[in-house]
Amino acid sequence: MRIAARVLTGMAAATIALAALAAQGTAAAADPTSWKWGGVHSTDGKATAWGRVVVGQSGLIVKGYLDDTYGKGCSWVLIRRQSAQNGRWRTHGVYNCVPGTGSFSKSVGGVLQIRVQVCRGNATRPVGKCSRWKTIYTQGG
Repeated sequence: MRIAARVLTGMAAATIALAALAAQGTAAAADPTSWKWGGVHSTDGKATAWGRVVVGQSGLIVKGYLDDTYGKGCSWVLIRRQSAQNGRWRTHGVYNCVPGTGSFSKSVGGVLQIRVQVCRGNATRPVGKCSRWKTIYTQGG
């Protein structure tokens, strides 16, 4: 009799623990604190960027990776954001001149919209082979 009670108690505890884990996983999946954005490629296909937008302490942060597969010149990702305070657009560029994948992180604060564009260029500026602007975050949608 005691063995049966112990088995039932153990099964009940395991069921409660599994239910708690399932509820925790559902809450984490429904919690919109980060948004993935897929690969954006330059028109020649030699530069690719991807990543996510995460919520930070003072607004949003764009985190991602920039891959340069060519080796000559540089790959650029341009991050364009619209301010929630005054509606103005600001652009920030990140480049990678080494073959392989590099990471980047850019704090953008409170914004209405974020767009990215991937280009080829040199160490000074992007000069061509740019993708179209891709919207990676829109407030409220």
